Amino acid sequence: METFQSLLAKKLSNALAAAGLPDAGELTPATDPRFGDYQTNGALVLGKQRGENPREIAEKIAGNLDVGDVCEPPVIAGPGFINFTLRPGAVAERTADILGDERLGVAETESPRRIVIDFGSPNVAKPMHVGHIRSTVLGDALARIATFLGHEVIRDNHIGDWGTQFGMVIYGWKNLLDQRALQQNPLAEIVRIYKETNALATSDPQVREACRQELVKLQAGDKENIDIWNECVAFSMQDFEHVYELLDIHYDIQCGESFYNDRLPGVVERLLKSGIAEISEGAVVVFFRDIPELADKPCIIRKRDGGFNYATTDIATVDYRFDDLKADSVWYVVGAPQTLHFKEIFEIARRQGYQADLRHITFGSILGEDRKLMKTRSGENVPLRELLEEACRRARKIIEEKNPDLSEGEKIDVAQKIGIGAVKYADLSQYRMTDYVFLWDKMLSLQGNTAPYLQNAYVRIRSIFRKAGEFPVTAPASGVRGETGGRRAATTLTLTNPAEINLAKRLCQFAEIVPQVLNDFRPNILANYLFEVANAFHTFYEACPVLKSEEPERSSRLALCDLTGRVLHRGLDLLGIKVPEKM
Repeated sequence: METFQSLLAKKLSNALAAAGLPDAGELTPATDPRFGDYQTNGALVLGKQRGENPREIAEKIAGNLDVGDVCEPPVIAGPGFINFTLRPGAVAERTADILGDERLGVAETESPRRIVIDFGSPNVAKPMHVGHIRSTVLGDALARIATFLGHEVIRDNHIGDWGTQFGMVIYGWKNLLDQRALQQNPLAEIVRIYKETNALATSDPQVREACRQELVKLQAGDKENIDIWNECVAFSMQDFEHVYELLDIHYDIQCGESFYNDRLPGVVERLLKSGIAEISEGAVVVFFRDIPELADKPCIIRKRDGGFNYATTDIATVDYRFDDLKADSVWYVVGAPQTLHFKEIFEIARRQGYQADLRHITFGSILGEDRKLMKTRSGENVPLRELLEEACRRARKIIEEKNPDLSEGEKIDVAQKIGIGAVKYADLSQYRMTDYVFLWDKMLSLQGNTAPYLQNAYVRIRSIFRKAGEFPVTAPASGVRGETGGRRAATTLTLTNPAEINLAKRLCQFAEIVPQVLNDFRPNILANYLFEVANAFHTFYEACPVLKSEEPERSSRLALCDLTGRVLHRGLDLLGIKVPEKM
């Protein structure tokens, strides 16, 4: 099903060809609805290129435009913009088509890829904290949207389960462990012994050396140390899984750093043999002498003492994802401080001959109300599990006030959907590089650009259908049994009121918006579109009586409500946000 934007872009291209002009500029949604629905700056671009009057070029283009089946006559505005306003009849026809389409008009990609998305990636022996929100929910949303668009997605949780901290954890386990505390709260006890050992090692060289020896024994495969490491990993994974369950996030593979351990010697030998790496002062190093930005930043892949590091592991990870998983693209949803690291890893991959697409998807920070990195009063990172449980508690309080008659089971379910949805949406509605302030009252508000506002719009639509005794909203319009057991008949839409025309136009844009998200990895485009849909629906609901109107308006308006509910439901689901039936 072709979108209005792609249809008009083709007609514009034909008009340019007919006028003897090259393709130029682009056709975009109008920035102000007073100027129509779409506009092109092509005449301005050509005017600048050719040294001609852009308005005269615009008139030549407009004279060759054949858009009468879709638009009112195009209007030339300002220095040479061409504005297009959709005909209500064309909007009604397209909206009716989308009503019968399970995908709501969104086409699957013509060039599907196998994409590995690396997101989340917590460290073992530490609880997940508030800083993990962005990578986790951003990666999950991109995975959902890429899957919906027809790509094959492999979600990989690259867990930090190997490294120097385990020398300290194992020393602490053997010398400081409280078994009772371990039974009650395993991760808290592991964190305690790690911190105490770290403090001891800082002041006592003997403890520091003992920790180093424990690490060497672990890396050499010592059974006792491997057993302790396995227990620590299991306790951590248990805690992570609880968080992922709350967030409704799953992974296809969880290959931690330890998974690549056996591959590291081979990585170094191969890079030496190919001349990509060289020995420098006893270490194995990759230099980037031909890249000014990296010329003075060599990448060490084997230390002088023979040890490996993150870079070695990440090169082995690239090999695995391309050679074993056969990925076409790998997206790393990792914070901006790792930018230099990934530039080096991607350059090494290119030198190895990998042609595939490697992307580092960066993001900003979450700030407390003091506009500094969000911490607890004692200066610690805020544990993510506690934050999510707090979100559910606060949402529960709102539900108790708003709808105390819900059953206990409904209150738990709705509180979780609202609380978790609010946290996710507060993040995803921001441009990913923006730092944002974490404010409970703002994110849980039923007003403004928040998840509860969108969820409430959906709930209001559901209540319309309950009052009408009609079919449920969440299913495709055609051939789906509703609560009454009936089937939805095909609906002819009649759009006369400006509010219903505007709502229908917004709903037709869903198919244009969703593919745009992956252009620069921006789920906020979808979030803000859904907010506009909810606003357009509320304006329509105030201006256009639904259940009290006469036929054929009643059926037409119910169909618009149906489609709005489905767009909100699907759009929020693509962001990883669930919708309740009642609030």
